[in-house]
Amino acid sequence: MIAHSSYKSLAKVLTEHSTQLKKGDHVLIDAYDTPESFLIVLLRTVRECGAIPFLQLHTGNIDRELALGATEEQTSLQVAFDLARMKKMQAYIAIRGSHNISEMSDVPEEKMNFLSKKRKPLLDYRVNKTRWVILRWPTPSMAQQAHQSTEAFEEFFFRVCTLDYARMQPGMKALKALMDQTDRVHIKGPGTDLQFSIQGIGSVSCGGEFNIPDGEVFSAPVKNSVEGEITFNVPTLYRDRCFENIRLVFSRGKIIEATSNNTSALHEILDTDSGARYLGEFSLAFNPHILHPMRDILFDEKIAGSFHLTPGQAYQVANNNNKSAIHWDMVSIQRSDYGGGEIWFDHQLIRKDGLFLPRSLKLLNPDYLLSTKKKTHP
Repeated sequence: MIAHSSYKSLAKVLTEHSTQLKKGDHVLIDAYDTPESFLIVLLRTVRECGAIPFLQLHTGNIDRELALGATEEQTSLQVAFDLARMKKMQAYIAIRGSHNISEMSDVPEEKMNFLSKKRKPLLDYRVNKTRWVILRWPTPSMAQQAHQSTEAFEEFFFRVCTLDYARMQPGMKALKALMDQTDRVHIKGPGTDLQFSIQGIGSVSCGGEFNIPDGEVFSAPVKNSVEGEITFNVPTLYRDRCFENIRLVFSRGKIIEATSNNTSALHEILDTDSGARYLGEFSLAFNPHILHPMRDILFDEKIAGSFHLTPGQAYQVANNNNKSAIHWDMVSIQRSDYGGGEIWFDHQLIRKDGLFLPRSLKLLNPDYLLSTKKKTHP
């Protein structure tokens, strides 16, 4: 049984830190398979901020049924309705639980591509025009993915999600400053030798503002600059299908070769549109509580000592002008227990085997972020 105090602490992170609600804000709470007990606490916390909550409830099996039967007329009308409502919102909080991580796995790929394309204007408005945050909700299904008991996973979840994100700020500021002035990035590791430019793109620090859990700084490769190959050592779940051992080969920014345990499905997704074979994001992650993958991207993309690259849509705040209906974060862990690896910025070794080397960036290493003593330098 999760304590009410844990609910309240999490609700305050979402409303005060992530979305920074203020009096009069309209807030859409988009809840998927989320217990009523938490939603009641969240609604009350929103009101305590002086904001006005609106609630939409989803269940996985109902969403599957709607997706299976989606038509052009129905989807266009639904998106128009949802977009009109979103334009009345200043903030958006999504709580995404899932009783079955494979609920949508038998929805045909062409139907999923159709829905992604139709919903893109709604996604673009929400990402670019509201203060938003997305949170996973702990379920027995997630506990199974993490190979933990339900109780142990819930304890882990609330410890990770209520982390003191302010402690990350000095290190994130230093990493952002370095990425903002970097041209060439070189990633080395098992099955990986990849180079690209991030010059002029800019970077964004993420310390609990958009995702909970959080802990990354992201940019995007110059669209046509990516050259080489990469092998991802973290399994990835996309559209409720699991992919492992993804290997991509790039030439002039485009994915020209792609293999995995399910190569045909991988190519179906990469052929969604012309932007799906180009990258829209590059990110370095450092959440000290998250060490191992659990096939949930909001957790896996924050793993300490990892990076991720993203075929598909770029964020407007770090924009390389790649446009796509997909945004697929693919993760690789570079700690020594996962085979090691290196990140180089303009011929300087920045991170080796998952640990940052420059003095100002050591503030993002787990030994500092998890220490209980106050430090000014590591």
